[in-house]
Amino acid sequence: MNVGEFLDTVESATPAPVYLFCPFKSPKAREATFEPLLAQRAVERLTAKYVDPGMRDLCYSGYHADETDAGEIVSMAQTVPFLTQYRVVVVQSAERYEGASAAEPLLPYLESPNQDTILVFVAKRVDKRSRFYKACKKSGVIVECPAVRERDAATWAQKEATARGKRMDGSVAGYLIRRTGTHLGDVVNAVSVLCDYVGDRDAILEDDIAAACADVAEEQIWALTDAIAASEMGDAVRALRALLDLGKNEFEILGSINWLLKTAYTLTGPPEDARGVNPYVAGKVRPLAKKLGREKVRDAFSLCMEAELRLRSTGVNRALALELLVVKLAAPRGRRTRPAAAQA
Repeated sequence: MNVGEFLDTVESATPAPVYLFCPFKSPKAREATFEPLLAQRAVERLTAKYVDPGMRDLCYSGYHADETDAGEIVSMAQTVPFLTQYRVVVVQSAERYEGASAAEPLLPYLESPNQDTILVFVAKRVDKRSRFYKACKKSGVIVECPAVRERDAATWAQKEATARGKRMDGSVAGYLIRRTGTHLGDVVNAVSVLCDYVGDRDAILEDDIAAACADVAEEQIWALTDAIAASEMGDAVRALRALLDLGKNEFEILGSINWLLKTAYTLTGPPEDARGVNPYVAGKVRPLAKKLGREKVRDAFSLCMEAELRLRSTGVNRALALELLVVKLAAPRGRRTRPAAAQA
């Protein structure tokens, strides 16, 4: 079940004894995605339906799997609710139960769960081959919470603004998402900042966003630049993946890398050539220019051209091809990097 379907039916459906909120992987995707805020809101809706605020101490328990013994969770789930129809037990960080030893105490309970308890697990990653996942699926409901698309994130931003008494047009919301990315936690934080920024004014405008909100994608570009300059291949790959998670396509990222290299090339030339470079940009790119030097920058351009040819080839995993480029650029000077070092 998708989290959207869950939210549509939670008010009318009979609750399952077990829920697992987890990532979703589409058939063509490189890896699964997870939107924690969607999972959080869904759990809040479920809890609000079955837990009377005045009875919360009697029928609700919250745990973190990495901080609590699984036996304690099982004991609470087995306890018959007092003065309420259901007991709700929420377990965060349930990805810990991917390991067989950690999940072992839960498995007998999951084989025959207490029908008077709603046991909710939230996992930011999941192995569908694990006994834990299979037990949750057999006895309860799997709720997949994928990352959202730009259009849906923009709609979310508008709703968050409306809930705070502000108006945000569609084009303005789209501009906000281009700066924040599609992670809803970042979107909600940005809307909160904007509402404080505009004060008593009703409408949020693009100028407000430009003034008050950081460009997350830009920050990740600089993180990528810093990692390449410091020869931190792992950090470089993580920064690249963060850009992909923000919805940037591979050609757009390659264009940014080319721009960084062109700027670095300018900074390695005569001082007068660098006068037209923005001082802030120059400060960011100078470590990269220092690492590569003028000759190595030319070599880096050749690597970018090769990467572009790969990206335009049919059947190529574009994200992996871009990772290979980033690893080659981040490799320490003089070190030959094998393709297997892409750390995919």
